[in-house]
Amino acid sequence: HVDVAAMMDIIRRGVNYWWILLAMALSVLSHVIRAARWRIQLRSLHICPGLTPLTCSIFGCYALNLVFPRLGEVWRCTYIAQRQKSPFTTVFGSMVADRLSDTAMVLLITLFTFLVAHPAMTAFLGKYPVGQNVLEMAERPLFWIALVCIVLGIWALFHFGRNNKFIGKVRGAGANLWNGFAAVGRMKGKWLFILLTIALWSCYFFQLYVAFFAFGFTSALCGESSLAFGLVPCLVAFVLSSIGMAIPSNGGLGPWNIAVMFGLALYGINETQGTAFSMLVWSAQTVMLIILGIITMIYISATSSSAAKKAMRRTDRMEGI
Repeated sequence: HVDVAAMMDIIRRGVNYWWILLAMALSVLSHVIRAARWRIQLRSLHICPGLTPLTCSIFGCYALNLVFPRLGEVWRCTYIAQRQKSPFTTVFGSMVADRLSDTAMVLLITLFTFLVAHPAMTAFLGKYPVGQNVLEMAERPLFWIALVCIVLGIWALFHFGRNNKFIGKVRGAGANLWNGFAAVGRMKGKWLFILLTIALWSCYFFQLYVAFFAFGFTSALCGESSLAFGLVPCLVAFVLSSIGMAIPSNGGLGPWNIAVMFGLALYGINETQGTAFSMLVWSAQTVMLIILGIITMIYISATSSSAAKKAMRRTDRMEGI
């Protein structure tokens, strides 16, 4: 239903790209903040990588997700674990805690959005019923019986098979995973972690908000007579897009765009305009992630080469002795 020619005309002639560049800069800042936040968790586990390799691991994570959704999370944990010679499961557990804190923020922001923009959120749920199949399944007694049987079966397997070598390895990996996850509760710098979490999600929000000023039809929502200078429409689009990012896709392509388009449509933005906005903002972020991914590859290659040279020098010294 989108007029592609009209959409491309908007992108060519109706955009102030300085605002798009500002949105890209805020996105880069958010990656650095995420790396700084992750460092707090890792230090509580006695894993102490520098901020530069952590930042590059975040860059590489999002770049890889463009090709293989969710694989980037595994890669960044593998990279840091190998670099610091630490258990992968412990590092992975810290990443799980990192993502759960993001989930908590999405829930809090969603609840707040329901309070300030109840009609818009109700319209979304009316058009796209969320979790309806899950709720219907939860009403069936057979579902709960099967769930209890599965939990008891897993418990019995690990309890009575603890002497089995394979079960022992799985239990050890699970313990490391839990240790990485539970580190959030006992780590030093909890308040800094919370502060960085707020800063991270503020960057996410404002990189979408500044993009509103790049287009005439969205900047009109940010006038003095509009809803809170455009903050409410942006908040609705932001929350819906955050929920859309939970659906595995290449860099959010598809679910993110549709969610943003629907959020804008609630405030009078037509399909062509909404598509132009979502595609340009998504494309700008994608280009930026590709560039950051290339920078990460160069960094890893350079540091690996430097480490190899140092190892060769140590070997030469030992042979000389």
